[in-house]
Amino acid sequence: MSKSNLKILISWALMCIPIFVLAQKKPNVILIMMDDLGYGDLSCYGASQYQTPNLDKMAKEGVRFTHFLSAQAVCSASRAGLLTGCYPNRIGISGALFPNSKVGINPDEETIAELLKANGYRTGIFGKWHLGDHKDFLPLQHGFDEYVGIPYSNDMWPVYFDGTRPDNNSRRKFPELPLIRGNDASSYIKTLDDQAQITQMLTKESIQFIERNKAKPFFLYLPNPMPHVPINASESFRGKSKQGLYGDVMMEMDWSVGQILQTLRRLNLEKNTIVIFTSDNGPWQNFGNHAGSTGGLREAKGSSFEGGQRVPFLVQWKGHLPEGTIQNSLAANIDLLPTICALTNSQLPRKKIDGVNIQALMQGIPDMEPRKVFYYYYRTNNLEAVRKGSWKLVFAHAGRTHEGFMPGQDGFPGKLKDDFPFPQGLYDLRRDPGERYDVSEKYPEKLAELIALGNQARNEIGDDILKVKGTENRMPGIVEIP
Repeated sequence: MSKSNLKILISWALMCIPIFVLAQKKPNVILIMMDDLGYGDLSCYGASQYQTPNLDKMAKEGVRFTHFLSAQAVCSASRAGLLTGCYPNRIGISGALFPNSKVGINPDEETIAELLKANGYRTGIFGKWHLGDHKDFLPLQHGFDEYVGIPYSNDMWPVYFDGTRPDNNSRRKFPELPLIRGNDASSYIKTLDDQAQITQMLTKESIQFIERNKAKPFFLYLPNPMPHVPINASESFRGKSKQGLYGDVMMEMDWSVGQILQTLRRLNLEKNTIVIFTSDNGPWQNFGNHAGSTGGLREAKGSSFEGGQRVPFLVQWKGHLPEGTIQNSLAANIDLLPTICALTNSQLPRKKIDGVNIQALMQGIPDMEPRKVFYYYYRTNNLEAVRKGSWKLVFAHAGRTHEGFMPGQDGFPGKLKDDFPFPQGLYDLRRDPGERYDVSEKYPEKLAELIALGNQARNEIGDDILKVKGTENRMPGIVEIP
């Protein structure tokens, strides 16, 4: 039997495994996503001066990915990609949506929660939503049965429709954030001390959700608002790390994950629960000691270089996934929807998605590459880079750079440049993970191949840089705001 036929046979057999298993019992799914957590922020990814023992244990007992990308290097877009399996610009979501935005996720898009709910799952979200704060856009309108959390980032406050908002000269002036339960604001987060309680509160709500639904299949989505600035940790963790407040926040985040895993053990749910941990994008690096680490990758949040989009990714499913596996193949958060649907035997969305099933990577099947290509879009619809395997072509574009600027300190941002003219460059990430050496002249055939791939994306999804309108874009949800 040829090697290619063997791969096909293995893939076919692998796809059949969940159907047999799920005929007996559907697995629960827990998806934990941090906010602005960098690639180098876990000790199993190289962090220093604090430890993340629960996540390190999860890596030892599951699979750790080293080339996992967020859909975009910014909050709302990344979350839209995660929940719909689409490049966010395909479905009209870009950037970070501000309070009172008239734009949100379209009700016609099917989220992971909707697909699993249709398959008999109880669904809950506890944390940051950030896909529209109008009542038509909130989680209960998109497949979730329960919601407790904040509707947008923890540094935002209501913006008037004309675009004006309160003075933002001092980061010490803390905004009031609505804390939503269901569809209504039940209370407000008014002080930085209130922020210190977020991780503990969301952990408690998540555990109670698991306990209430232990006898039925459930999908728990825990998008923790930390460590997005302004950061704070509860009294139990303040001063515990050698890295200051950011390290304290990371230790509390790790504690939270440990509490979730301990609950699964206590309720004898470990072998029937898939647990996933990741981040929405790279660190907000110009906040200095209140921001995380890219692990040496270039640039950070708001950039299509690897520091902006490569993030930690861990997955554990006791008795079903090989323990202690390191997966170096390319994958992205848009791949989670089709993968979770396969693992739970749920239907895929009716509309076209961009994610691929990465179950083979989770299973540790050698030489499998379900994701061949990834497109790095940013701003409204700018195609800034394309990657195939370890080769990455960065197109000429104006983008964010942190280089050459002193970072901020203690919650205040440093300067950066948002319109730096990056030249086109071809990078071999095997030898140059920092994207420093343009090898276009040495590999003209690879350059031509990636340019052609970029043109394919432009024809389908578009590219504002070259003023190309895509043929397969969809509209976001839009409401009229008086």
